[in-house]
Amino acid sequence: MPTRTRYSRHVYLGLLLCAVSMVGAAQAPDPSRTMAIKINPELLTQQWSARWIAPSEGSPLDFGVHHFRRALDLKEKPSRFVVHVTGDNRYQLFVNGERVVWGPARGDLFHWRYETVDLAPYLRSGKNVLAAVVWNYGQYAPEAQQTVQSGFLLQGDGPAERAADTGAAWRTYRSPAYQPIHYTHAEMRGYFVVGPGERIDGAKYPWGWERPEYDDSAWAKPAVLSAGAPRDTRDGPNRWMLVPRSIPLMEEKPERLAVVRETSGVQPPAAFPRERAPFRVPARTKARLLLDQSYLTTGYPELVVSGGKGAVVSLGYAESLYQKGARRGDKGNRNEVEGKEFVGYRDVFTLDGGANRLYRPLWWRTYRYIDVQVETQDEPLTVEDLRGVYTGYPFRMQARFETGGSENARLQRILEVGWRTARLCAHETYMDCPYYEQLQYVGDTRIQCLISLYNSGDARLMKNAIAQMNDSRTSEGATMSRFPTRQQQYIPSFSLWWIGMVHDYWRYVDDPDFAREMLPGIRSVLSFFQRYEKADGSLGLLPWWNYVDWANEWRRGVPPATPEGSSAPFDLQLLLAYDWAADLESALGNRSRAGEDRAAASRLRKTIRRLYWDQSRGLFADTPEHKEFSQQTNVLAVLAGVVKGREARRIVEKTLADRELVQCSYYFHEAVNRVGLGDRYLDLLGEWQSMLDRGLTTWAERPEGATNASRSDCHAWSAHPNFELFRTVLGIDSAAPGFSRVVIRPHPGKLERVSGTIPHPRGEISVRLVRQGDRLEADLHLPEGVTGDFIWNGKTHPVSSGSTRLKMD
Repeated sequence: MPTRTRYSRHVYLGLLLCAVSMVGAAQAPDPSRTMAIKINPELLTQQWSARWIAPSEGSPLDFGVHHFRRALDLKEKPSRFVVHVTGDNRYQLFVNGERVVWGPARGDLFHWRYETVDLAPYLRSGKNVLAAVVWNYGQYAPEAQQTVQSGFLLQGDGPAERAADTGAAWRTYRSPAYQPIHYTHAEMRGYFVVGPGERIDGAKYPWGWERPEYDDSAWAKPAVLSAGAPRDTRDGPNRWMLVPRSIPLMEEKPERLAVVRETSGVQPPAAFPRERAPFRVPARTKARLLLDQSYLTTGYPELVVSGGKGAVVSLGYAESLYQKGARRGDKGNRNEVEGKEFVGYRDVFTLDGGANRLYRPLWWRTYRYIDVQVETQDEPLTVEDLRGVYTGYPFRMQARFETGGSENARLQRILEVGWRTARLCAHETYMDCPYYEQLQYVGDTRIQCLISLYNSGDARLMKNAIAQMNDSRTSEGATMSRFPTRQQQYIPSFSLWWIGMVHDYWRYVDDPDFAREMLPGIRSVLSFFQRYEKADGSLGLLPWWNYVDWANEWRRGVPPATPEGSSAPFDLQLLLAYDWAADLESALGNRSRAGEDRAAASRLRKTIRRLYWDQSRGLFADTPEHKEFSQQTNVLAVLAGVVKGREARRIVEKTLADRELVQCSYYFHEAVNRVGLGDRYLDLLGEWQSMLDRGLTTWAERPEGATNASRSDCHAWSAHPNFELFRTVLGIDSAAPGFSRVVIRPHPGKLERVSGTIPHPRGEISVRLVRQGDRLEADLHLPEGVTGDFIWNGKTHPVSSGSTRLKMD
């Protein structure tokens, strides 16, 4: 990987812790509604009647924004009109001027998603118009965007709907209004691969193109390509191998900006931007406004303007501002703007002078701050409004955590910021960060999945992520480090963490059939690593990027290794994967393979002890030479069961106390829990309080200090308190596949009262603890049919389904 890739990921966390539519925004469909529509089964196996259509002029491979229209005459308003729709790179579909659906859900060419939607609520008797905007970012496409060429496809579900099929009856127009604005890594002060900004000329934009009354008689006939075809069809006619969307539509909701922080050249009303409060920018004026959302968000900014022909409005987006002249890219306190400079990507809109023109970018933006720059020409400009529309995966917070006193306020704030971080990093895929990359990395995603399960109980995006990583596997057996992606990047240990994701899914989600489907992939991953195993089971030199953690002492996150490749972190991660695979094989697959995996794990466990244990320090070394030592290696040794009981506890205590060890980027709390030191968990959240003190409203990519600065202000791998407060403090965890049994092993620390609830596949689990001196009172509730154990002071108490009260000395 190029040097710039050093910014791309923090993988270690998960382990240790265990339209551009310029038309008005219509009411979005219920995100879950389209999931309930049944698809004509013939369309899942047989070639479609609809044909892909493309622009009739220009290269279908280059940047372009294309409009498509089709008029339909209906004798009466239908009660059902189901269609299946997709586009390359992206599309938005309108019916009679209302935006109905957008996509496709991000995937790869072997699994090209399409959306299924019932258009009946938007149709009427008489003339109707279906209209779509389709855009191709071409060479400027996001790294996560795979593509064939510009194209659009709409298929009617049954005979009545097939009048809408894409083909020669549609019309198309290639918009000359759009140009891309490419931003380099250097300009963005980090690895930046989310796609271009937009430059739009309002004088060239076909205003009203999506509405029935628009005259499209001058539009061209589209280029009619091959038929749409599902993935399972024989001899598919093109590279788009179609599969149904497996996740709900993204949520959209209005979101107002909070305050103007800086202004020059114009003074907006006091109510702006919290409310719609129009104001005028005089002719021949340069003006600037710095707007503050007050927290980071992902959304579509919507600018509404009137007049001002020839004026140029630029909208810049930033997570936070930079200290002027800082060599390391320091951001300081995110709430402060004085003495700082704005660095961010932009959209630029040149006005045509019309009334109530609405600009909304094709793809959502990430911002806390919006830098608005205006330069008018000979006409004054009226800014009618500038607002936002939040978007993200439609997770719903179902968990609750409460305690007493001032600590409750601190922990509620940590949970609030963590949940915002997790939500901004979850769209059509999980993503490392919404601002810089929007890429789904295995290491980050494993942590994000646990947050999703503990906070919302929604496992659909997790299932989608596991399947996509499985789809990325090469012929050698390894998964890519991230997927979907165009550039083939591999981090070998991420393949092992993918096995951990499958194991997590099997433990927490009642869906054994899906976990069973992943067994061939798990076997392939282990086969890949077996090629690099030595006779004693230890790994030799691995190919590609051997990333483990963003430790300051490790170049590009790669831990020490001998010339032959011996490195404790990799051996320990392989050991964990063997144990996970053995569990899955024993329960769902081949018991003989399970025995082989357990035998390999036993051999490797002994080898690790022999190679890396340093008796003089009472710790595991990073290499057999015993020169370097790290928290990462010793945490993994505990998690992998190389040491247990009192010895494991002593190692964790030393790991916490010894500051000479290479430090983990953020955490090792699962190991703390594992050895019975969970009561120290709340004392380990100092860095999260520090981030709050620095004005962050989401959790940063990495700790900031004298030698490093965080590139990204939003990385969901650091939101692990959103499940550890429930798993460690309240002690709620799965004790059997599918969460069919529960273990509650609380570590409330100094808290005298603490309670909380998490979602469960069959309902919810709640825990309420009250301590009075040495006495503990526990009120517990498990869903119907679920039993478990409550463990306190080394004693186990059985817990039945329903409500249980325990009193212990």
